[in-house]
Order: sequence, then structure tokens, then C-alpha cells
Amino acid sequence: MTEQELLSMPDDAYMDATQQAFFRTLLLAQRTELQARISGEFQAMREFEPSSDPSDLGTVEEQRHWQLRLLEREKKLLDKIDEALERLSRGDYGWCQDTGEPIGLRRLLLRPTATLCIEAKERQERQERHMREG
Repeated sequence: MTEQELLSMPDDAYMDATQQAFFRTLLLAQRTELQARISGEFQAMREFEPSSDPSDLGTVEEQRHWQLRLLEREKKLLDKIDEALERLSRGDYGWCQDTGEPIGLRRLLLRPTATLCIEAKERQERQERHMREG
């Protein structure tokens, strides 16, 4: 099934078996791709031969720090994908955790790990902004 076919389905088909299968496939593909990237980054870090030139040490340390931050972010995304797959298996996937309303196919296509509908996410962001400012 293509994204266009998914979006052309009737509203009452929201999160039926076909749509759940589409998102399960999408999430599993993203998970596989992410695991390969993480594995590749770890391999590159293990194989890295540090230079004995002291002037390179700062650059090397900066690059290593950047790689570790990237790996941390990718690990968090991997956790979110696993959580989304768990919600799929429970039948909770696609429904807003705050309101119980549908998150929406377009939002899920853009962010398959979304747990909030757009209105709830905007409300959360406003509250976070208010907390930072106040």
C-alpha cells in the first residue's frame, strides 16, 4: 500500500488492520535502518585510529563528542519506535494519549512515533514555553 492509497481510505477505516499493517511495516523499516546506522557509527568509533599529533586531539575529541550525542539521539528514537510498535500490538497506536482522539494519518506519516494529536502537542508546547519564560 502506498501513502496515497492510505490517505484515500475512508475515515471509518482509521487504524483498521490494513492501516495498522502499513504503520507496522513503516516502523519496522525505520527501526532496521536506524539499527544499521547505530551499528555503523559504533563500528567507525571502534576502528578509529587516533592521531599522535597533539594538534589533532581537540578535533578528534570534538568529533567523538558529536558522534556520541548523535548515537544518544538515535537510541532515543529507537526507543520511541519500540514504544510505537508496542502501542500497535496493544491497539493504542494512532490515538492521542491526552484526548483519545485520532492523531491523524498525515501526522503519523510525518512522525510515526507521535503520541499526541496536533492540538494536544501544541498545548504541550505552549505549556513548556510558559514554564521556560515564567
